[in-house]
Amino acid sequence: MLYIGVDLGTSAVKLLLMDGEGKIRKIVSKEYPIYFPNPGWSEQKPEDWFAKTMEGIKELIADVDKSQVAGISFGGQMHGLVILDTDDEVIRPALLWNDGRTFEECDYLNNVIGKDKLSEYTANIAFTGFTAPKILWVKNKEPENFARIAKIMLPKDYIAYKLTGVHCTDVSDASGMLLLDVKNRCWSKEMCEICGITVDMLPKLFESYECVGTVTDEIASELGIPGTVKVAAGAGDNAAAAVGTGTVGEGMCNISLGTSGTIFISSKNFGVDKFNALHAFAHADGNYHLMGCMLSAASCNKWWMEDIVGTDQYAREQEGIEKLGENHVYFLPYLMGERSPHNNPNARGTFIGMTMDTSRADMTQAVLEGVAFALRDSLEVAKSLGIRLERTKICGGGAKSPLWKKMIANILNLKVDVIESEEGPALGGAMLAAVACGEYENVEAAAEKIVKIIDTVEPEQELVEKYEARYRQFKEIYPVCKPLFEIIK
Repeated sequence: MLYIGVDLGTSAVKLLLMDGEGKIRKIVSKEYPIYFPNPGWSEQKPEDWFAKTMEGIKELIADVDKSQVAGISFGGQMHGLVILDTDDEVIRPALLWNDGRTFEECDYLNNVIGKDKLSEYTANIAFTGFTAPKILWVKNKEPENFARIAKIMLPKDYIAYKLTGVHCTDVSDASGMLLLDVKNRCWSKEMCEICGITVDMLPKLFESYECVGTVTDEIASELGIPGTVKVAAGAGDNAAAAVGTGTVGEGMCNISLGTSGTIFISSKNFGVDKFNALHAFAHADGNYHLMGCMLSAASCNKWWMEDIVGTDQYAREQEGIEKLGENHVYFLPYLMGERSPHNNPNARGTFIGMTMDTSRADMTQAVLEGVAFALRDSLEVAKSLGIRLERTKICGGGAKSPLWKKMIANILNLKVDVIESEEGPALGGAMLAAVACGEYENVEAAAEKIVKIIDTVEPEQELVEKYEARYRQFKEIYPVCKPLFEIIK
């Protein structure tokens, strides 16, 4: 049988076709626009997501026996606010995960409602990207739109609804809404009251690998697939990427170098970072995970290469970088503000340490190292909780760079396992669909069968020591700059 994984990303939807053995048969990608109506704002049209998803599925299965398609599932950009009216029509463009407009709402939630109460209700505190602050923003700034809300959904769940007619979500993605009681995997009535909504305005909750329904007759006819095709709930992009890299079960780690960057640590037990610097979320395997998320990772390199340097030759620009651990230029990678561990929407990207002999290569190196240092910040929080890691998987566009993987290994002092397929959320989505259809008994069994390690980047002791000294300097920069960010915002 065949399974479709849909990775609903920020810049494009990537669709993957996988057979029952885990072999990837085809990959298709379709781009759609992103809108920045004001500085720090970030929006997309849900209708664009669905149109491009349908276009992509048609291309994906054009040359296969469509009767063999058995399941569809998702990995999706998290936290985005999709609001529907009583006719299930989209009310306004979706506010995305990297939208920073909700600083006033976050201040209200964290300092008036209180971080202790938020953590008690949801295991997390408010970050500007989360969904609950967005709901409050619409309530405060667009009351006419707020009054029309009948359903509140997340990005990938809008696609699931359009395919099945079911308003659904999964516990991993819902964990990032600040509306879910993560420990008990149910909606928080207290948070709904705080946001001025009712529980019935939220979608039905599923585990990521559960079937939410089958495709509608209309969808089956348009795509030429059986009406029996099952749609599984899917997962937030980071949880789906973790499934796709085999980061399931106890004590596994995955680093994602996508538009955003994450360090993802799986656990069979529920746990909360007492400082709430890391997110405590439900995992797509039925368990839990801790996650540090930075808002700008590979997007920092894209910005530097394409917008500043003016080239798309990423590999060529990295060829001249040889003196690792010796760069005197530092870069704070906070181009969209920052989440973990600083929780500061006013933070900004910053170069420091340039001299008259600083080269373009030094600046490029600083950008790559800055992202790795920022991931190390979250790793240090995990260490403070007694978590000890020796290795990590890696995925995302940035993972294609051998140099960046070497930096990650030595700055974080972890063995970096490279897997055969770096398709992350799309592969994870296809695997969740296969579990929903009974191809595999559970998510861990699917990961054991499908995910294969093909290389490991080992830390080098001399480089680890050099980077340790550099990291100690890096972590002093943000506290000094923080007061300036409040002035220049």
